[in-house]
Amino acid sequence: MGPLPKRKVSRTRRDKRRSHDHLSLRHLVLCEECNQYKPAHQVCPHCGTYRGREVLAIEDEE
Repeated sequence: MGPLPKRKVSRTRRDKRRSHDHLSLRHLVLCEECNQYKPAHQVCPHCGTYRGREVLAIEDEE
């Protein structure tokens, strides 16, 4: 047989261990061109620019 725990892990101890398992919010910054929020260090999904240069051509869905 494999190793087994000697005692039941209490709800408190279990939850303390899981306290760091939550997801964190993405770090958002304002785009310099369109002033919309975008993920840091990534191309803006709204206007397609990165560090002041157009990288992607975004087409409007109208």
